[in-house]
Amino acid sequence: MTDLVTNSPEDGLAGKPTSVSRTTLSHIMTAADTNLLGTVHGGVIMKLVDDAAGAVAGRHSGGPAVTASMDEMAFLEPVRVGDLVHVKAQVNWTGRSSMEVGVRVLAERWNESSPAQQVGSAYLVFAAVDEQGKPRTVPPVIPETERDKRRYQEAQIRRTHRLARRRAIRELRERRAAEGLDEA
Repeated sequence: MTDLVTNSPEDGLAGKPTSVSRTTLSHIMTAADTNLLGTVHGGVIMKLVDDAAGAVAGRHSGGPAVTASMDEMAFLEPVRVGDLVHVKAQVNWTGRSSMEVGVRVLAERWNESSPAQQVGSAYLVFAAVDEQGKPRTVPPVIPETERDKRRYQEAQIRRTHRLARRRAIRELRERRAAEGLDEA
């Protein structure tokens, strides 16, 4: 089990509860958003996801934050013209200068009273930066609910996997280069 570490006494920053930066971005999909199949283009949804996640990261960190990676973007159902899309985002985990933001994408017909259904989800990593674009320290996130605590722990697992994958790829490339198998 991964422990919850939510305060960082060495940098002196007070933690912020998950709810402080949580946000929802809503947008109605139009014909301009469609792909060749007549449904909303995945790139349009990805931009909304990045916009909402960026707003959350900036709110939590108290300043500029840039997208470092998108771990996973799952498209569960197609989105159609006329759908009202809600992109819900929150900080799941924080490191020294990085934050994982979890995003859920929901869609509902603009002219119906049926409940919104989840059509996508994503995990993005943001890095807080200063005016020169250098990393800056972020406050720890304080999970408030059992769901927040689960998301925090799952984010730590994803981070461990990201770092292990990056290290394994770097080691493979170094080994292949040392053996003269890959050109520089």
